[in-house]
Amino acid sequence: MDEVFRALADPTRRSLLDELFREDGRTLSALEQRLPMTRFGVMKHLRVLEQAGLVVTRRRGREKLHFLNPVPIRLVHDRWVSKYAEPWAAGLSELKHDLEGRTMEKVFEIYIKTTPEQLWEAITNPELRAKYNFGVGVTSDWTPGSRYTSVHPGAGVPLAEGENVEVDQPRRLVQTFTALWGEDVKAEGESRVTWEIEPVGDSCRLTVIHDRLREGANNELYGGWPMILSGLKTLLETGELLTTPGSLRYANAD
Repeated sequence: MDEVFRALADPTRRSLLDELFREDGRTLSALEQRLPMTRFGVMKHLRVLEQAGLVVTRRRGREKLHFLNPVPIRLVHDRWVSKYAEPWAAGLSELKHDLEGRTMEKVFEIYIKTTPEQLWEAITNPELRAKYNFGVGVTSDWTPGSRYTSVHPGAGVPLAEGENVEVDQPRRLVQTFTALWGEDVKAEGESRVTWEIEPVGDSCRLTVIHDRLREGANNELYGGWPMILSGLKTLLETGELLTTPGSLRYANAD
């Protein structure tokens, strides 16, 4: 977390995060036009933000796009801020867009000290999933083309469903995602979630990509990812559970 604090200490780097907050998935050239400094200077600041995990890059054809990754901020929140406070990191996802008919994607990245097999088990085992996923487990046979359902014993109805499009245990899981917990999110229709697991030394880098979202989609669809991934890391590394606003949603309905 020291790298996160060092990265946030510089006002120029905070400005870069502000730019990505306003419009995610931007090229170096687009960011350079927004700051009064050379291209090389912007590159240096972006490199520091990448090293701190606050920015994640992905290739789209010949372009390299930069995405705001709020997960490290969520971890700071869980470590030093009241666990019952309104999640600031989730608020980063409240982006409003004027253009219709376009899609957007959100990219989240976190390092967890675990094995790919243990991480895969935590993602696909309904009892483990419920421990960090707001009490919501996921049932499926986890074969390509199979269906899955997200359920909470206190909700009384499925909260999400979809298809397991690609299942490559323990490296990659691609799923369609349809939220069912309210009429407003049901209206958003189907999006896609990709889990990518990459071993790094004695740890794993987990990247979650939530894409095919309507431009300006309801942030309830993706705003909870920082809390979910923070809880997943805590569970696998310490065996403890995090109490978050999302985890309390159905607490009185069990």
